[in-house]
Amino acid sequence: MNADGVEKRLLREVGRALADWAMIADGDRVLVAVSGGKDSYGLLSLLRVLQARAPIHFDLVAVHIDQGHPGYDGEPLRRWLEDHGYTSHIVREDTYSVVTEKTPEGGTFCALCSRLRRGILYSTAARLGCNKIALGHHREDAVETLLLNAFFNGRLAAMPARLTSDDGAHTVLRPLLYCPEAWLEAYAREKRFPILPCDLCGSQDNLQRKRMKALLGELEGAHPGVKASLLASLGNVRPSQLLDRSLQFKPGGPRRLPVLGAEGKGA
Repeated sequence: MNADGVEKRLLREVGRALADWAMIADGDRVLVAVSGGKDSYGLLSLLRVLQARAPIHFDLVAVHIDQGHPGYDGEPLRRWLEDHGYTSHIVREDTYSVVTEKTPEGGTFCALCSRLRRGILYSTAARLGCNKIALGHHREDAVETLLLNAFFNGRLAAMPARLTSDDGAHTVLRPLLYCPEAWLEAYAREKRFPILPCDLCGSQDNLQRKRMKALLGELEGAHPGVKASLLASLGNVRPSQLLDRSLQFKPGGPRRLPVLGAEGKGA
């Protein structure tokens, strides 16, 4: 698949997500979080194409966080943003020291690192007058999160396409949520994005997410379409067939049921 072909497919899926979830409206100022990975480069590039075609006006502001990792070099990303004429800001916050200090030996950095980044993005969005924040999570991120929550946290939850923060001040968007990761990988190769490595979490071999990725890859190889089916299941929920009692009873409170004894009679 050539660059035009993969871009066309990605644009179709991003456009579908934007429409399904009413993500962007006229006059929005969208902060696009650009980590330096393939997904965020792809997100920014695809949104710019759609921005030029849209019947409404909205602004894109690329924001990259320099987290103080040893050996970090963000110059390739900075040059790329400048060369392509993006409105961009580099925010320097030493989260690396906080994460390495607070994470127990043998633990994984991702959860704390993600929370710190999210806080920085919220404050940066407010400072720059952005009312929405776009993140580069794709289809595999969503289904891996679904499995992680089910296997290790005992809950059915994934990644919402659109989320309003608890204080109502920020709206987080995931326009790539319908996009397969393989398409984004192909797009990044064709566009030759200057990828920045993540030397913090990428250096840890015991991440549960890697195990989920490997499991899904094995299942997809044996049964093509498994990933798409899992994503579809997130939009095809049958509450009456789950065990969440809050979904089974009316707001007035749960109906008291008789306790059954050993012989199946009310005790």
